[in-house]
Formats: sequence, C-alpha cells, structure tokens
Amino acid sequence: MNTSTQVYPKSGGLTRNQRLDRLSFNSAHAKLLTASGIGWALDAMDVGLVSFIVAAIASDPQFLLNPSQKSWVLSIGFVGMALGAWLGGLLADKFGRKTVFTVTLIIYGLANGVMAASVSLVMLLALRFVVGLGLGAELPVASTLVSEFSPAAHRGRMTVLLESFWALGWILAALIGYFVIPNAGASGWRWALLIGALPTLYAIVSRIHLPESVRFLEEQGRDDEAERSVRYFEKASGIEPVASQKATPLPKIKARELFSRQYSRRTVAIWLTWFFVNFSYYGAFSWMPSLLADQFGSLTTSFEYTLIISLAQIPGYFLAAWLVEKIGRRACLVGFLAVSALSALMFSQTASSAAVLGWGMLLSASNLGAWGVLYAVTPEIYPTRLRGTGAGAAAGFGRLASIAAPLMVPLFLQWGGGSKTLTFIVFAASFVLACAFSALLPEKRGEALED
Repeated sequence: MNTSTQVYPKSGGLTRNQRLDRLSFNSAHAKLLTASGIGWALDAMDVGLVSFIVAAIASDPQFLLNPSQKSWVLSIGFVGMALGAWLGGLLADKFGRKTVFTVTLIIYGLANGVMAASVSLVMLLALRFVVGLGLGAELPVASTLVSEFSPAAHRGRMTVLLESFWALGWILAALIGYFVIPNAGASGWRWALLIGALPTLYAIVSRIHLPESVRFLEEQGRDDEAERSVRYFEKASGIEPVASQKATPLPKIKARELFSRQYSRRTVAIWLTWFFVNFSYYGAFSWMPSLLADQFGSLTTSFEYTLIISLAQIPGYFLAAWLVEKIGRRACLVGFLAVSALSALMFSQTASSAAVLGWGMLLSASNLGAWGVLYAVTPEIYPTRLRGTGAGAAAGFGRLASIAAPLMVPLFLQWGGGSKTLTFIVFAASFVLACAFSALLPEKRGEALED
C-alpha cells in the first residue's frame, strides 16, 4: 500500500479517468477492494452453502428430496441469478453501481433469513429464486465498480483479487457445512441459512464506505460528486489535485449495440466463455458434496474433502492475480481453463482418497483462477455507458448454463451407470470449449478503459 507523498504532473489537462489511471495502488483502493470483497465473499458463502444444504435437506424427514428435487433446489437459484445479472447490469448503468450493490445485498440477505423457515419444497424453491435475483445482480456490478476505479497498471490484478474473496466465502460455507449442519440436528441446514442472512447487515456498512463510479457520475452530469471522488483517491496517493475540466456527458448507448459491428465478436466470445465456465463450475461444485458422499458413503467425509478441495482456491486466485498483469488476460485465461479441463478429466477417473483430493484441489485452483481473470476481462471490453449492461448480459447468459448443469447431472450419472466418470468428462469438454472461445477475446492489459 502506498502512503508516501509523490510528485505528479498537475491534473488540469487530464480527464478524471486519466487522473485515476495514473495513481499507484493506495489505501483508498485497498478500502474499496475490501468493502466490495466482503460482499463478494458473502455471495460465495451463500452459493456454496446451498450445495451442503441440499445434501442435508435430502435426509430431512420433512423433505426427503430425491435426486431430481435436489437438482431443482440447486438450479432455481441460478434461474434467479440469470435474471438478476441482466437486471443488475441495466440498473447499474441507470442508477449507479453503489446503489445496486447495496440493494442486492439486502434482497438476498433477507430472503435467506426467511428461507430458513421453509416448511415445503415450493416455499424453499420460491425463496431460493429471490436469493438468486440478489446474488446475480450483485456480482457483475461489484466487478464493474472495482474495475472503473482501478489504475490501468493494476486493474487486472485488483479485479482478480476481488474475485479471490470468493474463495474465502466458499471456504466459510464449507466450514459451516462441516461444523454447523452435522452438529445441529435436523435443523442444522436452517441455522446455516440464518448465517447466510448476514449480507443484510453488511449492506449498511457497504453503503457508507463504497464510492460511486466516477465514470457513472460524469455520464449523469454529476461533476461535483465525481470530482470529490477522484480527489479522495488522489489524496490517498499524496497528490495535490487540480480540477479537471467539466466533463461532457456521453451519449447513451442502447443495449442492442452489444451486437453492433464494433462489439459483436467480443460479445459472442465473452458470452460463450461465460456459458461453458458456468456449466463446468456449477455442475461440478454444486454436486461435489453429494457425489463424494455417494462415493465414500459418508456425509461427514464428503464435507471434509470438499473443505480441503475448497482451500485450494486461494493459491489459484493469487497465481492468477500475479499472472494477469505479467502475461496478459487472454493467455492467463486460456492457460487456467486448459488446466481445468485436464483436472476435470483426471478427476473423472479417481477412485482413491488421495486422487480425489489431488485432482480435486488442482481443479479447484485452476477453475477459480480462471473465474478471477474472467471477471477482470469482462468489464474491460466495453465502454463506460455499456459496461454494466455488457458485464451483466455476459453473466446472465452464463447463468443459463448454471441452471442447466445441476439439472443435467442426474442424467449424466444415470447414463454413466451411477459413476461420476461420464459427468466429469462432460465438464472437461466444456472447459475445452471455454478455452477456445476465450482465445478470441481482445487483450486489454495496461490499456485505459474505453469511455
């Protein structure tokens, strides 16, 4: 973190965005990253919890879910996330990144609390859908906000580090699954959901400490607020600011321009990359506790192995955060997805505990490293006026795969004779396709964001 006073050119001839891009990483960036990251971790905790909760609800006498019903509980949240991602991006471009971020935390936090009192499968599914709406809207908005405040030289790394909070949330979910659910009797899964209501409280903190996007404020003609925001970040770098000239509000861009001649190739490439990454990740990890419980005959052992595999996400994120500014976004993303494909293929053949843990950890590290880079590159490929919409649309399209994958796993298991072999071969093929489409994305390392 940089706290020393530095000498920079006066900023009168620079735009506010150029003034942000020239900064070094400082305490204001760290505060933004932490505030957004905690919300991100709470999202991950919620998504991770449902995979453990489904395994527990399946044996609850009040529900006794069969494999098909388990897949619906897993998928209905992703239906909400798909719709939420589209709406969140559109609303973020209209009402601001900070506002949408806060509202979505409240929505899914409250829904989780109420979901803990579910008395029927229908009630469980309805509330899980509402949780998904909030989750889906929050993720692309948070990555867009962090990307727009990050200096050009650090933007990829900061966005990957934001995504690394996902690992913390998923590990927390695994800890809750391992310690709370099995030790709280038949109501263990309800206590886990009550813990998932924490985002409601955190929304108050995030509202206070998160700044609004300078690019969004300028686009809305709110120059005084934009200037205060830039000066806050300059002060943290020890710079004496000189006000920029008044920004000219940019003309509006219609969402249909995602498929204009200028943006259609990158839109198709990013949408399909999101789709196949979602299919493999959510298909594999939402079913991981249940599949391992079937393989080893113990829910406790399954939760323990899933926790260990989840811990491997952390080095995967940190390696991606280092490589994304060293070798570029595209090469980094292609590399991590290629390793994910290999890991999924080898995991499909595992029988021993050591092999499950070894290949499972490599799959976890490489897959989540790829997620970090994907969240870094998505906001970069669109201009400010289209950034929230573009990122939300890509995430929303990807969520269609996250809906389909958990529903299809029971079919894969049936076709594969009850073994996980065919299931993970399909996921390996999906990673290969994601790898191919990610190679078509533009490289934006070190470039200023497009206005």
